[in-house]
Amino acid sequence: MADLFGICPWWLSSILDNPIRRLVHDPESILSPYIERGQTVLDVGCGPGTFTIAIANLVGESGRVIAADVQDEMLRIVRDKAERAGLSSRIVTHKSRPETIGISEMVDFALAFYMVHEVPDTERFLREVTTLLKPNGRLLIVEPKYHVSASSFMRTVEAAKSAGLEPVSEPRIRLSRSMLFELAS
Repeated sequence: MADLFGICPWWLSSILDNPIRRLVHDPESILSPYIERGQTVLDVGCGPGTFTIAIANLVGESGRVIAADVQDEMLRIVRDKAERAGLSSRIVTHKSRPETIGISEMVDFALAFYMVHEVPDTERFLREVTTLLKPNGRLLIVEPKYHVSASSFMRTVEAAKSAGLEPVSEPRIRLSRSMLFELAS
């Protein structure tokens, strides 16, 4: 699958990352219960970095963020934001392909915000994320209610369970369906 059909294009990044969106989905409020200083965090499908910059602040100077996306232009936006925020040393960008994230570094936490529905093979994606999680690693999946039905989201939850992830909680996130998973022991 070489095309990016179904993926939000980079030129709509201002819709994904603006002050109103940050009021609805405040990255720090959503993620601070799960991310600690010094952790390595994967922001998969990072888009224009709405959550990436907040994650970099949460992991602190000793932490690391891997911002992965299939679009070069989104990654350029993330690098520019990181530079302006003085966080370039904490953020590494990675160009993924539609069929694979393509990293090998183990992470403490992975975020998949409003992107799993864009993945061509959900089961494969979740198996790959599972291989990247450290022991007790966690994955937060958040999907838009207006785009992903309850039954579709439950299929994603079942696929995550089949991949070796255990549901931990259902965080309340506005206009969203969400599930926090932990790597099964």
